[in-house]
Amino acid sequence: MRGMWASVFVLLHWSAALAFTARVLLRPRMEPSARLVWIMVIEAVPVLGIIAYLLFGEVRMNQAEVQRMADVRDRLTGLRLPSPHVVAEPAAVDLPVVAANAAVGGMDALAGNRLELLEESDQAIERLVQAVDGARDHVHVLFYIWLPDHSGSRVADAVARAAQRGVACRVIVDALGSRALVRSALWPQMQQAGVECVTAFPWGLPFISILFRRLDLRNHRKVVVVDNRLAMTGSRNCADMAFAIKPRFAPWVDILVQVEGPVVRQLQAVFLADWMSYTGRDLGEMQQPVPAAALPGVNAQVVATGPDLRAGSISDCLSGMLHAARDRVTITTPYYVPDAALDAAIRAAARRGVAVTMILPARNDSLVVGSTSQGFYYGLLAAGVRLMLFQPGLLHAKILTVDGRMAMIGSANLDRRSFELNYEVNMAVFDPQTVAAIDARQDSYLARARQISLDEVRGWSALRRMRNNLMALAAPLL
Repeated sequence: MRGMWASVFVLLHWSAALAFTARVLLRPRMEPSARLVWIMVIEAVPVLGIIAYLLFGEVRMNQAEVQRMADVRDRLTGLRLPSPHVVAEPAAVDLPVVAANAAVGGMDALAGNRLELLEESDQAIERLVQAVDGARDHVHVLFYIWLPDHSGSRVADAVARAAQRGVACRVIVDALGSRALVRSALWPQMQQAGVECVTAFPWGLPFISILFRRLDLRNHRKVVVVDNRLAMTGSRNCADMAFAIKPRFAPWVDILVQVEGPVVRQLQAVFLADWMSYTGRDLGEMQQPVPAAALPGVNAQVVATGPDLRAGSISDCLSGMLHAARDRVTITTPYYVPDAALDAAIRAAARRGVAVTMILPARNDSLVVGSTSQGFYYGLLAAGVRLMLFQPGLLHAKILTVDGRMAMIGSANLDRRSFELNYEVNMAVFDPQTVAAIDARQDSYLARARQISLDEVRGWSALRRMRNNLMALAAPLL
């Protein structure tokens, strides 16, 4: 009898494995490498492989939610399109790069902006507090991680003060990334002061929610908009550099920019799209035109991406910039788990003579991601990429600069989670002076980094190389 039940189990498992293999083969927009790895997992790991695929193999979203987000974007896009005079002049931007960004994010490059690179230190948060304290009409704040530490408390108090003096304050935080804030006294204190507070992707009942969407979808954006006049964005979360939840990797080193001018309207649109999607409340009338802050000013373009968008990912934008490179490229990222196209674009740029420098943290806060990243080191170094490892803390900035003439900064890491699962916001900048300031910041990272050579990687133990390469094989699943 026991043998019969074992045979039935084996038959059922292999029938299910065959069915899920067919499902993998029929899924649209899945890379061949990802298909191959998932088929291997399903076939080689009884039962658990199928469960893993159900949990992490598909970017599943509630279709009603996807349609609501699409309706919101259409509503915002149709309102008060930019005046022709604020669209960047063709001679001032790289048109193929701008077109690639617009194809992904739906926004054009705009002129007339003023950009300021804020301090690396916690003083950047003080600038945020000052901006909120100066608000007269509204304050919109969106962070993936907002901690109830000194910096987080300072911002929460400033937003509460603004609400108490009659400023309309709206806050969005990711339910997972900012769970410490939501559970703290600061969250109800902001609400009692009159701040409208919303969590993105709350857990709810996981065993029910998983039937409709993946549980690991996250809003990873960082956006602050004050009075439709100035905005801030970049890689910095609302937290101290000491980063209390992972102090042994501190300091966390980020980049944050303050912007004024027409591109503020684009960042406002990103916030409003999220707010309207999560709450169902129409605030489209707030997407007002923003006058030029400087003439001719800086040309900038916001690129917002997310798993409900099927036009591409930030990887396509970065690859386009790399293909346009002729002289030098500098890349800063904490997590390097790329798709095949981006990894190939970086190595191809180095092989054709572009001086490509990549800066990654020497110690990663994720052992899995750190090991996976190391699995790519050999290919990068063999192609001629200069690979630098930042020593004092976790380098969390996400930057790509090309030829001293254009840059991309924002929330997106160079990993598949940012490309496929997270809601991200980045900004492309086409201005030599601003790019020079960003490159100078990256030079400061290089001064605190050490170079790793191909010989050093070759000298790693067989066990380490095996671990890294095994993790790199699993990159399509991460």
